[in-house]
Amino acid sequence: MGTVLRVGRVTSRTPVLRIRGPLHTTRPDTVAAEEPLEIRLAGTPLAVTMRTPGDDFDLVHGFLATEGVITGPDDVAALRYCDSVDADGRNTYNVVDVDLTPGVPVPDTGLERNFYTSSSCGVCGKASIDAIRTRTRHDVAGDDLRLPLGVLLGLPDKLRGAQEVFDKTGGLHAAGLFTAAGELVALREDVGRHNAVDKVIGDGVRGGRLPLSGHVLMVSGRASFELTQKAAMAGIPVLAAVSAPSSLAVELAREVGITLVGFLRGDGCNVYTRQDRIVLSE
Repeated sequence: MGTVLRVGRVTSRTPVLRIRGPLHTTRPDTVAAEEPLEIRLAGTPLAVTMRTPGDDFDLVHGFLATEGVITGPDDVAALRYCDSVDADGRNTYNVVDVDLTPGVPVPDTGLERNFYTSSSCGVCGKASIDAIRTRTRHDVAGDDLRLPLGVLLGLPDKLRGAQEVFDKTGGLHAAGLFTAAGELVALREDVGRHNAVDKVIGDGVRGGRLPLSGHVLMVSGRASFELTQKAAMAGIPVLAAVSAPSSLAVELAREVGITLVGFLRGDGCNVYTRQDRIVLSE
């Protein structure tokens, strides 16, 4: 299995009418690409996600790990782009087929269990409320990470500074994995915040580094239930967000032992759960 970082268009150019007060001009603008990615297991469709092309194999590994299908790289025997062609017969690289290692349980892929993930809301169309919840096998609550406040407050600038595509489009979410010392381990961008997180986690899966103990997951948007669950499934003890958390995100973080940080901007933030991991003074 080779590493495929950039297949397909990450951005595209389109003409726009640009209005700035009395000045009206027509000019090309760069927008973030959004295309569907179908994930198959041994040829059987499992899910479709709307994503920004690039780091697709990380995305697939992260998605399968956070859905509880795989636990590490050894659970995947092979994966590849397959027959997805456009009107001109060119491969769109919008279908990835995964072969699980013999002995790895195959999830139910019946039609009523398939689901669709959008760039706006994440998982949609699961067959039941119970299907939304996935149990982590990692002891997140027992993680002894201690995170200096100064390091935490510096993460948004580091995340923003590493967003290459955002600088061109202004239209992508970012997720970054950091050490307790504030060192960036992995950063991914995507039109979907959940995809960006799956890509970061998938990088860890492919590197055989799960659980991602002792790390901080920083996201550019809000902290939803889904992102909190993904952090738990990857064994990440701290989830920090630029914007607000949801009530269910707070409840889940409290239940599994994640330190949940919201409104992380400038010199302040709100720490909703497991405040003991934040070192307030040197």
